[in-house]
This record gives sequence, C-alpha cells and structure tokens, in this order.
Amino acid sequence: VARKTKLKILFPEPSREDYELASKLYTHPEVAARLRVMKELIKSHESILLFTNTRAVAEVLASRFKVWDVDFPVSIHHGSLAKPVRVTAERGLKAGELKGLVCTSSLELGLDVGRIDFVIQYMSPRQVTRLIQRVGRSGHRVGRMAEGVIITSDPDDTLEAMVIAKRAYLEELEPVKIPDKPLDVLAHQIAGFLVQRRRWTFNELLEIVRRAHPYKDLTLGELKAVVEYMHSRYPRLAWASFEDRVLLRPKRLKELYEYYFGEMSMIPDERQYLVIDESSDAPVGILDEAFMAEYGEPGTKFIVRGSPWMIKSVRGDRIYVRPIKDPTGAIPSWIGEEIPVPFEVAQEVGSIRAYIEEGVKAGKPPEKLVEELGGMYFADKGTILKACLETIEQARKGHPVPTDRRVVIEDWDEYVILSCHFGSLVNRTLARLLGHVLSEELGCTVGIQQDPYRIIVQVVEGAGKEEVASALRRLSRFKGGAEGLIREATVKTGLFKRRLIHVARRFWALSKWADASNVSLRQLAKSFEGTAIFQEALKETCDKDLDVPRTIEVLRRIEKGEIELAILEGGKGPSPIARLGLERISQKTDLVPPEKMKRIVVEAAKARILNEVRTFLCASCWKFVKMMAMKDLPEGFSCPLCNSKSIATLQETEEEVLKVLAKKAKSNREKKLVEEAKAAADLYRRYGRVVAYVLAGKKLNLSDARRIASEYPEV
Repeated sequence: VARKTKLKILFPEPSREDYELASKLYTHPEVAARLRVMKELIKSHESILLFTNTRAVAEVLASRFKVWDVDFPVSIHHGSLAKPVRVTAERGLKAGELKGLVCTSSLELGLDVGRIDFVIQYMSPRQVTRLIQRVGRSGHRVGRMAEGVIITSDPDDTLEAMVIAKRAYLEELEPVKIPDKPLDVLAHQIAGFLVQRRRWTFNELLEIVRRAHPYKDLTLGELKAVVEYMHSRYPRLAWASFEDRVLLRPKRLKELYEYYFGEMSMIPDERQYLVIDESSDAPVGILDEAFMAEYGEPGTKFIVRGSPWMIKSVRGDRIYVRPIKDPTGAIPSWIGEEIPVPFEVAQEVGSIRAYIEEGVKAGKPPEKLVEELGGMYFADKGTILKACLETIEQARKGHPVPTDRRVVIEDWDEYVILSCHFGSLVNRTLARLLGHVLSEELGCTVGIQQDPYRIIVQVVEGAGKEEVASALRRLSRFKGGAEGLIREATVKTGLFKRRLIHVARRFWALSKWADASNVSLRQLAKSFEGTAIFQEALKETCDKDLDVPRTIEVLRRIEKGEIELAILEGGKGPSPIARLGLERISQKTDLVPPEKMKRIVVEAAKARILNEVRTFLCASCWKFVKMMAMKDLPEGFSCPLCNSKSIATLQETEEEVLKVLAKKAKSNREKKLVEEAKAAADLYRRYGRVVAYVLAGKKLNLSDARRIASEYPEV
C-alpha cells in the first residue's frame, strides 16, 4: 500500500543577501540561495536528512554550511568517512544534538536514526525509486505522512524533478534489473562448493546453480568457461577433467581459501589517486579510479578544485600535473559516480518541451502554459515558469525545440551540440558510437561529453553539424548490426577498462589494488580475450554503463522518421536550451582564481577538521575513553580522571577501544592499536592539540603529526 506523501519542488532565486553570502562562502549567488533555503528548512524542523546524489556534493555542502557557521547543528554521513564520524553523526541525530545530516545513499535504508520529520533532496533525485526511498525516511510512524522537498539547481534539473515527483505519486517506479548470470559470482560460489566438498560433477553444479533465478538459463558452455579459468590459472582454484565432467578441489588449499574468504563482497574497491603539482610537489586534489580509467593519460586536460591542469605522468597512485592557462576541452573530475536518469524520465521532459513549443506557436501566453502544466505537475507557478523560460525563448525565436521526438543539432565554436532527450545511458551509448564512427572517418580522436539531455562533440577543423548529423543518419541505417558496432566501440573505452579491472579482481586474476592507470587496456583485453572474465566485463559494461537495446530502438525510430533530426541554421551563439547545457558543464568546470581557491581550501579544510570526530584515550590511567568533535577539544586538555596529558587520538569507536582494553590477551592487531595509542599520546603530551588536529586530517599519520607539530606548535 502506498504511503501518504507530500512533495514540494523549489528552484531558489538569488536575493541581494545571497550575493553577500556568496562572497563569504566563496561560491555563486545561486548556490548561496539554495544554501539559505536549506538552512531555513533545517531550522524550521526538528530532524531532517539532506540527501545528495554524490559524495563529492555531500562534502561540498557540509563544508559550505560549516564555513558559514561552524556550530550549525548538521553533520555529514557517507560510506567513505571514518567510523567514529559516522557513529557520532547517527547518535547525534537520534539524541537530538544535531538537527540534520548531509548524506548520500548510505542513509537510504537500514540505519535507525530516530524520528525524521522532513527530507531535503538536493538537486533532482534522478530516479523515482530514489525519491520514494529517501522521502520515505520521514514520518516513519503509523499514520504519519512522508514529507520532503527537492531543491533544484537549473531548468533541466527542475523539469526532471517535476517528472519524477509526478511519477512517484502515480507509483510508476523503475523496474528492478536483476543481473543475468554474473560469471564472477559463479566462480566465487564454485570455490565455496569446493571448500565444502572435495569432488563435484558438472551436472551437480548445474542442477544447484540453476535453482537461483539469475542462473536459471545457465548453459554448460558458460559453466565450462568459468571452470576453465579456475583450472588454468596459477595457482589453480580448481582441478577439472572436462572429459569426465568432474571438478576437484586443488591440492594447494591456501589460495582457494584466500580467494573465497577474501572476495566476499561484489562491491568493487575503487582506488583514489593523489594529484600533485610537479612544479611545487604540492598536492592539489584527488581523482577516483573511474576518472582515471576513462581519461587518465598524459596530455589530458581536466579541472580539479576550480583550476585547470594537464596530466604529465602517472606513477603508482600519484598523478603529476602542471597548471595550464587554456582550459578548452578540460574535463570535470567527478564524472563516474552520478545516478543515471532513466530513458522514460528524459523522454517526458522532452514531451513537456514539445507541449510548450505547441503552446507558443498557438499564441498562448506563458502564464496560461504554466497554469496548464501546474495542473499536471506538482510545483508552484513561479518554479514552473523559471523551468520553462529557455524553452519559451527558443520557440519564440522560431528555432526547433528539442523534444521526445526531435533531436536538434547545432554548431557552437569548436563543438557540435546534439540536444536529445534519451537519458543518461542511451546518450552515453550514442555518444560512444558517434565518437567511434567519427574518429574512424576523420582519422583522429574525437572528444565527447554527454548528460541526460544532450551530447557535445568536440570536432576537428573541417567537420561540423552536417557531418555529425550525417554520421547519426548512417548509424540509423547501419544494417551490419548496431549491437556489434556498439560492442566494438565499447571495448576501446575507459568504461570497459574499469569494468574489466573490477571483474578481473573479483575473479582474482588481478590483485585487489592493481593499479588501473598502469594497466594497458589493450594488453589487458588481449590477455583476457575469449575468457569468462572478458565476457563478463563486456556484459557488465553494456548492462550498467550503457543501454544497448534502447539505443538500437532510438536508431530504428530515427531511420523510420519517428524521431526528427533538425539542424539549427545560423545564430550567433548557442540556442537557449543548448546554452543551458553549456552552463551546466561550465559549473562543473568552474574556474576559480588561485588566491580565492587557496582561501576556499583553507576555510573548508578548517571547517571539516573542526567537525571531525575521534576517540580520545588516556594512555596513562587507560580508564578515560571518549568520542569528541575537534571543535569541542579545549586548549591544554588533560585526562579528567588522572590529570595526565598523555592523550591519544584514535580512529576506532569508543566501543571498539573499550573492548580492546577489557581483553587481557590481545591479538597482534589489538597490540598494534595499543602501541599506536602510546605513540600518539606521547606526541600530544609534547605538542598539544595540534597533534589531534593533524591526526583528524585525511591520510595523515603519526610521522606527519610529528613533523607538522614541530613546525606549528601553537594552535
């Protein structure tokens, strides 16, 4: 039975005070307006969850709140944070000490965080199921109503949120997609069978495995492919006789046990790379493995923390870069994490634009159009009007409007912009196809970027909108099998490389921390070609990162004329809707002057460290143990029980430390913890709370604390 739900969509407009706040928070007035609205909502409710779509956005939002007011009662919660920070945040919200948590999908379900009376979704939730799950965390009592608001950032975002909110009310959820016959999981399960029993026949394995729904259609050939890998690798994970169709436990059991118990999770471990300015040897930011797999080659230009850089070399988990003045073609660094917008949602956004275009052509005033849309979607008139302004402007200029049945192609500078409402995965697949076809024809690399509503192609001289439109038409008429072409294009991409590395790790063909940047995709793909690993990686890429069936359907509809390709002629700049997409990209690649960036980084780091939570332990009496935020640590703090200054700062939670202290016979890991506590306490006794601040920093250890504390003893 559906719950009663109350939803609102807000698209905040900057006021005069937001311009003043923006300069204080080192951000845009539009962002300041959104922060102000959210702060007011948090103050007016007892307990809220503020959901974001990525960890990067959660970190930025939380830091902006803390730069604004270090004592504002909100904290942050996501999977990458230290356990004491997460535990303290959960307890604080439950006890009423905090009024809100900035969080990601880590708080969508499972954890009991007390009574939540309101949910804020920052920017479109991108999927109906996400919105229902997140807003459903509020009013979680019999007879109570789930209540929430979506704070949107631009017209695309607002139209998308309107569609998703309507679909949530109509209970039109995205279908659950169950992975079909994942072979890496099968390899792990076979290892488990061999741990349990020494000898299995192929028929016994098939009979058991086919009882599980995802494997109901598993063929003998697919089982053999997995067994072949386990049998032929060194050291073996299984010994197989293919003539007798028998699988035996290998003689060397150590590797089998290590593989089975060491690979219990199918969630991939993602490496992070430290970006270092080679001229000053100073760190400038962090990139994740998804970005490195796709773009991590010398010569790539990218934006991190508001500045443009070029990759010079990659050594281990360090990327050496140099600053550049020309950011043209630079890629924003946080790409791989975003939740995909479904095809149906993007199509409905296109149908709203078609409705507006028809209304403008029929001479309807904007107020009338907004009133009509207000009867269909759950947003106030002011919000709907702001979301529709670019579409109204485009229609009034007589330009073709991109809709669910029309793709608009136009030139702008060195780019060709295709405005197409096909969603994240179809647009990504189409972009890869176009990039592949154009690069083959032009004999050079073609840069592509996409979002759910457009594809941007960076073309070489001599190519433009006509050539891109021609390539798209040829693709729609391609009779050699578009699916084969998509696969051919896919295996050349960084997306495939990333999935291949994940699958190879899960099969134990690569160590857990094998360096994605040092692995040549060509060599890797060649070494695994024809194996279950290659087969599974390709399937995973097509299932999770692309949408092959829908892309083929879109190409078929273009060929039949059901989807029109409209080329926008003339014009001194991009059309209003294309301009919106370019502004979206420019916000991601927002360039900030170095002196301003230094202030932002310092203020944000200060705010974050002061709100970090660590466990403090007296290494003299060993009786005082307490979790505290750094901002609550008084100057000259000593043990309240024995007055000793030997205070250790630890990452572990209070409960974990108390368990270790209670045990007389300690394991090696627990002995190591005690030794680390003694060393940290010794440093604190000598230098004071600067040591605690350093140990609350990211990836800083005792030797870092000793060096920094000796240089800056007074804090």
